[in-house]
Amino acid sequence: MGLMKKRNHKKINLVILFGGKSVEHEVSVQSARNIVQAIDKRKYNIKLVSIDKKGVWPPSTVAHLFSKKIDVVFPILHGPFGEDGTIQGLLKFANVPFVGTGVLGSAVGMDKDVMKRLLRDNGLPIAKFLVYKSHEREKIIFEKVKRVLGLPFFVKPANLGSSVGVTKVRNKHEFIAALASAFLYDSKILIEEYIKGKEIECSILGNKKPIASVCGEVTPNHDFYSYEAKYLDENGALLSIPANISKQLMKKIQRLALEAYKVLCCEGMARVDFFVTKNEKVFINEINTIPGFTAISMYPKLWGASGIPYAKLIDILIKLAIGRFNKEQKLKTSIS
Repeated sequence: MGLMKKRNHKKINLVILFGGKSVEHEVSVQSARNIVQAIDKRKYNIKLVSIDKKGVWPPSTVAHLFSKKIDVVFPILHGPFGEDGTIQGLLKFANVPFVGTGVLGSAVGMDKDVMKRLLRDNGLPIAKFLVYKSHEREKIIFEKVKRVLGLPFFVKPANLGSSVGVTKVRNKHEFIAALASAFLYDSKILIEEYIKGKEIECSILGNKKPIASVCGEVTPNHDFYSYEAKYLDENGALLSIPANISKQLMKKIQRLALEAYKVLCCEGMARVDFFVTKNEKVFINEINTIPGFTAISMYPKLWGASGIPYAKLIDILIKLAIGRFNKEQKLKTSIS
């Protein structure tokens, strides 16, 4: 952590990027607000950079990224144009350290189709799924989907988070509406088998040697863990930390979470979500490479229960970002 050592007597210049061109804009704002409230102000000079809903940055901000006055950037941008590798590519180009997964892992983690295929091909357990693109809509036949996946099933955009555009389908009428909703947000959709069971989440932290938190359990008071249940209804779900599962099952889920994290080329942080059936069969649902940091978000809550409080968690993530950057700076960029 060379840069951290050099600056141990000075404040670290930290930029927090938030907002963004995504339906998860408001969640990002909440996350940024909580980070600012929790962070140790004695250690950091904080510059808040808000990106509006049209994706517009203040011109001075872009220039600032390339000014060498920044020690590290914390992009807390959820969903497309923030969690999908795009902002990570800009920050790599600007040659500044940033918190979280790099370009490849971010892109892979955002695209549920590619993510699930990589997990499946590495022998990790996932639910059955079908993928369709917008130009293939005439090929999406309810009876075929029902035959392959059974009822009910879920329809969701391939590249979105926070359960936006996700519908639980029980009949053909709901299916037609679900397709229309999912295609509003993405040109590629996922249709996925419904797994009846507990929703278990596990937080991961680290670069080359990541560690797993205790597991938490989400019990929605809605039909499923929807956007409304997550962010709009304060009683939308019961969060149980630790999860009400055996130690043996928790260790299995932690192991699978770490395997998924590595397979998907993640760094820094991620939250891995699972379904666990009554007979304790485990399925990986998805990974979130920039998980929520709101007051009720599972990622920081799980680390708090694992002995790493919110402010210390932020410190660790920043150290990981700077440490990775310093290692990358030693790589050769020419053959001369």
